Amino acid sequence: MSQTKPIRRIAIIGTGVIGASWSSLFLAKGLQVVATDIAPNAEAALRKFVETAWPALKRLGLSPGASQSNLTFTTDLAQALAGADLVQENGPERIDFKQKLYGQLDELLPPDVIVASSSSGLTMSEIQKGAASHPERCVIAHPFNPPHLIPLVEIVGGAKTSEATIRRAAEFYTSIGQRTVRLNKEMPGHVANRLQAALAREVYYLVAEGVVSAADVDTALSWGPGLRWGVMGNLMLNHLGGGPGGIEHFFQQFTGPMTAWWKTLGSPVLTPEVQKKLIDSVHAEAGSRSISELETERDEILLGLIELRRQAGKANSPRLRERVL
Repeated sequence: MSQTKPIRRIAIIGTGVIGASWSSLFLAKGLQVVATDIAPNAEAALRKFVETAWPALKRLGLSPGASQSNLTFTTDLAQALAGADLVQENGPERIDFKQKLYGQLDELLPPDVIVASSSSGLTMSEIQKGAASHPERCVIAHPFNPPHLIPLVEIVGGAKTSEATIRRAAEFYTSIGQRTVRLNKEMPGHVANRLQAALAREVYYLVAEGVVSAADVDTALSWGPGLRWGVMGNLMLNHLGGGPGGIEHFFQQFTGPMTAWWKTLGSPVLTPEVQKKLIDSVHAEAGSRSISELETERDEILLGLIELRRQAGKANSPRLRERVL
């Protein structure tokens, strides 16, 4: 696989929420995007999504050449793939569908074109079984929703993915401002979703047991550890939690209490009754606010946090400190 071929033209397969968000991001980075989807009204929905997302992307900063006019749409797969430098696949989470699709991609694409899947649950080792000729160029590049705002991309190779593909994929996503995480082995749900799932289990348990309401547990998360997690990850916060003694002192101080809490964590069963209790509590928390209104609130705060983190990153960059000194 060539290591020098620039990635300038992206083929988007599947233009649902994730595919449309990816399209918006790539366009904002000055790339050419050719999208394909056979769903009714897919093109109109995609263009509406991009148009709606554009003000936020403009606020974050458009790259030279960024334009919504760089988006083209076709229902013909072969046409969408023609001239593509990278494929971002966002098809249904069904292994039979993906394996068949990857067989088609294998036949239609030159061997140096990366095929990156947004799959959140399937492993690339299983998916790439459909790509008999060139499984080495297939990789998971799992985003966090919505990818045009949340910069996380989890990079996971399959059993037959080449190291060159993983490296080139990571370089590409990093080059457009994304934060990449390399998984050294495949895990169901990758990393970020596993972390969410572990937390969700305890959230559901606490609400189901009547310990707390949905509103209060969400307040506890978003105004407590959630605020810190928007700045640093768990392990670095543990390092700070240890005071001058750092992570070493943290474990000396908190290993006993923390492991004792682990023993009482819940394992709720999401029966219809438990689900109804959670649903009712969530609707009470949401009140009269619509999904659209809640999304707007989420995105506005996200934009502010992203801007703040960028400012902090620039202030702490070695080159800037050298200029200041």
